[in-house]
Amino acid sequence: MRFKGHFQNTTRSVLKPVGDSLRGLMQADPNKKNMERMEERVPDSDEQQLQQMLTDSPWDHQAVMDQVALEADRWLGGHPESCLLLDETGFEKSGKHSVGVGRQWFGRGGKVENCQVGVMAALGRDQRVTLIDARLYLQQSWCEDAQRCERAGVPEAKRVFRTKIALALEMVAHQRQIGVRFSWVGADGFYGNDPGFLRGLEAMGEVFVADVHCDQLMFVEDPKPTVKQKKGKRGRPATKLEANSAAIRVDEWQAQQPPEAWQRVKIRDSTRGKLEVEVLHQRVWLWDNEESAAHEWHLLVRREIHAPDEIRYTLSNAPAETPVKRLAQMQAQRYWVERAFQDGKSECGMADYQVRKWSGWHHHMALVFMAMLFMLEERLRAADVYPLLSCSDIEELLKQFLPRRAVTQEEVLAQMQKRHRKRFASIRAQYAKQGVELWE
Repeated sequence: MRFKGHFQNTTRSVLKPVGDSLRGLMQADPNKKNMERMEERVPDSDEQQLQQMLTDSPWDHQAVMDQVALEADRWLGGHPESCLLLDETGFEKSGKHSVGVGRQWFGRGGKVENCQVGVMAALGRDQRVTLIDARLYLQQSWCEDAQRCERAGVPEAKRVFRTKIALALEMVAHQRQIGVRFSWVGADGFYGNDPGFLRGLEAMGEVFVADVHCDQLMFVEDPKPTVKQKKGKRGRPATKLEANSAAIRVDEWQAQQPPEAWQRVKIRDSTRGKLEVEVLHQRVWLWDNEESAAHEWHLLVRREIHAPDEIRYTLSNAPAETPVKRLAQMQAQRYWVERAFQDGKSECGMADYQVRKWSGWHHHMALVFMAMLFMLEERLRAADVYPLLSCSDIEELLKQFLPRRAVTQEEVLAQMQKRHRKRFASIRAQYAKQGVELWE
């Protein structure tokens, strides 16, 4: 009922197919959560209605995501441990017609693939996290191809190229605007290594805890940028700012530290006992060679106790008096956004869509976020009785207790034959493109 109003101002009611789709996301088998398989599981559902609701219905996906964000804020926001976690995730696709698809970095596969990429925001608190916002990344080649954007239904206002950094900053500002409460923003090295991202967050008044790459340059003392006077009388007066101390890479600084400089800190309790890491801490200065003054931030270096070669570097503009243990625990929260992606894809069908258009992709993500919010709420409500309740557990319970379409032997065969007809039609269409005609 909380979301009902967001689906009523459409050309025709979509409440039933929305409900059927949400049930299907949690009832259909893993990796088979498309409309066809939903119809086979959810009573009185219709594949065509589900597809129409997803692709063509004009309901506002952003309004639904905002409602998800506000509902999540009731459970997770407004606490010193509340954080907004930014990351991206890829969706491997074949072909070139799906909106935003292209050869780009596919994080899950660890290489460049033909895929779509979404920049995501998750609201977290302690070990609980749920996705609340998404922006589909369009490469420059897409934005420059008006016909391609038109076919994919990309709104004209969205055809202006925006970097992933810009999309991430947009989401932070948007979440603040609608009233979501979080104490800091967390991000991985891709975002943290972009000077504009960190400075953008600081200009917005946000506290950040962001990983950076090992080649990040820093100063261990204030470089106090100044315009140095030229020697001699020839040439134009100097105008360029220069640092008064030398920069050093973070990994080079870390290698110079003595063994006793490392501190062991407890991150959290886990299912395998207490999780501890070793950290180095230093107040450092960052300067981009143009600013009139450098930024004094925290540098945190983290290494795993049982894998000392696994080292992460993190910058934060948290208050100077922030304890090292607190910084380490804040940095460790980014782990949970990966769990959110895992739950979204494994239990809620986040990657199992079959749509090509802009509206379809965003509608699907909004419905997935609704399903993930439901699972979060159920886990929190049942925490005292079932503290280990997982999204997978909830999905198994729903499969047992939600109504299922009656499946007789005849219906199983009919469903299989329907799938075969569709597959054959697709095969025949591919041969037709080559001038070859196939017969049933």
